[in-house]
Amino acid sequence: MNLRSPRPLAAIVAASVGLAGLSGCANMSDEQRHTATGAGAGALAGAALGAIIGDSKKSAATGAAIGAVAGAVGGNIWSKKMEEKKRAMEQATQGTGVEVTRTQDNQLKVNVPSDISFDTGRADIRPELRSVLDQFASGLSSDPSTIVRIVGHTDATGSDAINDPLSLRRAESVRTYIADRGISSSRIETAGRGSHEPIASNETADGRARNRRVEIFLREPEKKS
Repeated sequence: MNLRSPRPLAAIVAASVGLAGLSGCANMSDEQRHTATGAGAGALAGAALGAIIGDSKKSAATGAAIGAVAGAVGGNIWSKKMEEKKRAMEQATQGTGVEVTRTQDNQLKVNVPSDISFDTGRADIRPELRSVLDQFASGLSSDPSTIVRIVGHTDATGSDAINDPLSLRRAESVRTYIADRGISSSRIETAGRGSHEPIASNETADGRARNRRVEIFLREPEKKS
């Protein structure tokens, strides 16, 4: 490295730190914060690498750009497309009790409670759930690359011999409903967790109701390197 010309590297490092600092701004969305954090860290590493290898403004800037991209990808970007899907589902399910969230690994999660999904001990879809699934299927039809995973859950009432297959049948009922609306079943994964993954205490009626649920996850396919 040419230590007699510190300004290019210093400028790039300062810019990289600035990018990383953006991730803490209070008025930024979750999407912007996650992207800025990954991109800022990547830019910092890329700038240093570019300066060491090429010792020029051009190579340092190129390294920063490459590092920013690598950092953002490494941070698993929550894309604009996924954010739009989340907002659309939030609007479609407002007031229904359905929870639409973003997971830590950047999947769109739709949590459907028991009071609008299935009757006790049954796997056929209630009318209240159909409008939610119709909206979900509509979004999937316009984006054939996304992958769906449906997970059924029960409370702890009854044995595993009953709850495990019941939870899977519920997930498969949702898959069938979505597939009947033109979504290829090959894009839809299903699983049944029975009562093994509670989100509330099974000692109360309210807790058991929360545990009886179906979770629908939507993700973009992994990008090949």
